[in-house]
Amino acid sequence: MKIQYVARKFNAATQVIIDQANEIIDEYEAKGYTLTLRQIFYQFVSRDLIANKQTEYKRLGSILNDARLDGQISWTAIEDRTRSVRELSHWADPAEIVDTCARSFLLDKWANQEFRPEVWIEKDALVGVFERVCQRLDVPLLSCRGYTSQSEMWRAARRMRRNCDGGQAPMVFHFGDHDPSGIDMSRDIKDRLNLFGADSEKDLEFQRLALNMDQVDEFSPPPNPAKITDSRAQGYIAQFGGESWELDALDPETLAGLVEDHILRLRDEDKYQEVMDQQDEMRKQLEVVSSNWSDVVVFTEENC
Repeated sequence: MKIQYVARKFNAATQVIIDQANEIIDEYEAKGYTLTLRQIFYQFVSRDLIANKQTEYKRLGSILNDARLDGQISWTAIEDRTRSVRELSHWADPAEIVDTCARSFLLDKWANQEFRPEVWIEKDALVGVFERVCQRLDVPLLSCRGYTSQSEMWRAARRMRRNCDGGQAPMVFHFGDHDPSGIDMSRDIKDRLNLFGADSEKDLEFQRLALNMDQVDEFSPPPNPAKITDSRAQGYIAQFGGESWELDALDPETLAGLVEDHILRLRDEDKYQEVMDQQDEMRKQLEVVSSNWSDVVVFTEENC
């Protein structure tokens, strides 16, 4: 949706950047992804189109902002996943909400499985990348927003203890930046889950899926200087050197693929299909109610 609000004139070099941004946007929209400004920036960097500098990030953001106002970039092409309107849902009549229930009715696909996986991500800005694959696989997704709050960690440990008591093995797949704090967050999650009763030595399996050094070597994401002001920088630099890498720099399909590969290894497909068949049957029951709502109204009026 390209709408011009403010006419702009761009020089030839700036127009090239706008055209390159549209190529990247179109490429990922064809795959079903909407990118953040940060992800578009890393696509520019990984393609050697601009330098990996904060000044270049700000410059790109300014150019894309002006290009959107000029109607050259779609207003739906770039997401801000940290700010959104929250409002109640509304329906025209009861039949409509029953129809909505029929289409959205879900059974717990993991209720009869051996494992109970969850995906935890460091950054709220990456929710859009992970949400689609997690919803498709019916796996909980937690955006930690850095170091997870004490309250959320306590609730998570209690949830995992309930899973263990029910005979299921909880698993946490963690995704974070490869920098001093991002690496330490994985340690912190394990330690505090243990503190609150989800023992990783007995009940809980924790695995950091990204970003790890083997992935840095494989995918060569653009590096950043390690944050020397971070209190954990000295130990990080001693182990990994003076560079760090952001999770956002990995291709969205790569991140989604890591989730899918590891989740599907846990899933018993026969048990999964049993639940899917039950779900389909129950949805049909709701569809019948929605399609015959006028009869339902007459029935309730005569019998209530």
